[in-house]
Amino acid sequence: MEVKTYNRRAFVKAASVAIAGAGVLHHSLLQARPLAVARGKRIGVIGLDTSHSEVFTRMINTGGAEMRGYQVVAAYHPATNRDILNLRPQMAAAVQKHGALLVNSMDELLDACDVVLLETIDGVPHLEQALPVLKAGKPVFIDKPLSATLEGAKAIVAASEKYKTPFFSSSSLRFDENVQKVVSGSIGRVTGADVFTPAEIEPSHLDMAWYALHGLEMLYAVLGRGCVSVTRLYQQDTDIIVGTWEDGRMGTVRGVRKWPVGIAGTAFGEKGTAALGPFSEAAYQQLVGQIIQFFDSKVPPVSAAETLELFAFMHAADESRRNQGRPVALRSL
Repeated sequence: MEVKTYNRRAFVKAASVAIAGAGVLHHSLLQARPLAVARGKRIGVIGLDTSHSEVFTRMINTGGAEMRGYQVVAAYHPATNRDILNLRPQMAAAVQKHGALLVNSMDELLDACDVVLLETIDGVPHLEQALPVLKAGKPVFIDKPLSATLEGAKAIVAASEKYKTPFFSSSSLRFDENVQKVVSGSIGRVTGADVFTPAEIEPSHLDMAWYALHGLEMLYAVLGRGCVSVTRLYQQDTDIIVGTWEDGRMGTVRGVRKWPVGIAGTAFGEKGTAALGPFSEAAYQQLVGQIIQFFDSKVPPVSAAETLELFAFMHAADESRRNQGRPVALRSL
């Protein structure tokens, strides 16, 4: 039996074409009138090169009372985006279909909205795109990866602090129902966890930032902060990464590049074991709920400190790879 190779670009592009739908009208025919939305509740989207732009817009603009009056009213696609997946035409049409207006500049977007979803799929320009949002004082959800590098992530956190504007960044897998049951104590204190995830590598990013970040978010959701060292065993098709926490707990990530692996895992606790994942669109709904709550409260559900440690974990994994699998201490970074 032939086993198909997992390819993130092909998978996401196919999924996004399906989302946008066959035979979508030209975007100029879909341009809607501005939605009547109360000030404080207007959401702007940056980046139309990922299916998340459509999924989140649809869930918010067709949702009920749980969306607390928030609506996506405008979307902007920076001309400098690399469009890694070449999805902009489909996503532009899709968000317009759900009532969002396309605007031609960051200034127009910020004038039209109160809070922002930064959805650009490429982490490289996230700092450049987040800066005007943070400077304008508009709370922002920055889709994963927060940045392509640890230094970029640090710079975004510094800008958030400088301009006193909250943000958070997360994979939807952190809010998977099974993950959250463990976080809520279903197996008592978590003593360790193993996760597996697709791990295609994008040369412009930390190796684990481009897609294996999904698995790492699950790991950090159940183990929390406190990793002190990372060891990575790298092969062309597979990574095994082991993190050791300061209290002796261990978490492992198996990154797979050449077979259609899902995103899931197992948590070990004082009262037994529990499944983590697998991914389903329900996790998107949970993430959107967290985003809406964040926009209302201005309190991030994931701390900047935890996100930075996660990036330090990925950076340490790359250092370990470069040093033939030797452990790398996070404090050295």
